[in-house]
Amino acid sequence: MIRTVIIGTPLGEMKAAATREGICFLSFNNENKNPESLEKLSKTLGLSVKKGSNKHLRMLGKQLKDYFKGKRKEFSLSLITHGTDFQKCVWDNLIHNTPYGTTKSYKDQAAELRNSKSARAVARANASNRIAIIIPCHRIIGSDGSLTGYAGGLDRKRWLINHEKKFSGKTVELDLF
Repeated sequence: MIRTVIIGTPLGEMKAAATREGICFLSFNNENKNPESLEKLSKTLGLSVKKGSNKHLRMLGKQLKDYFKGKRKEFSLSLITHGTDFQKCVWDNLIHNTPYGTTKSYKDQAAELRNSKSARAVARANASNRIAIIIPCHRIIGSDGSLTGYAGGLDRKRWLINHEKKFSGKTVELDLF
């Protein structure tokens, strides 16, 4: 069973989902373009979806609240990621090697994964991330410093980057929306 709740944030509502084992989905509620939908995940995992909370979703709600207040820079949640080995490697790199308040390019991330020619594959793996903010794909930008694709929209990506820079004591470089 996959349980789902809606979590209010300063950037709008987010749909969150978790199994008994951990968080498996977090997405802005109005993301209609996301190919990695909860419905697709439900079919892949062979689990039904039902509204309601569990301990993982309650913990997620508390940690997101702290994150948006600037009090939390890292999350301590059980995550259930479903993807290829390469995707999981990219997501793990995001969590462990892309610190709060920093950004890097897809090319930088590919080089960290020891394959500098895989920037496009890294970008596709980031786009397949089903757990927004917690797996911080919003921290990945273009090689020229420009904001590039984000399922939640570039305005939200800009806001998240600025939010993290502000609370990590760094200069906010991008315009807020």
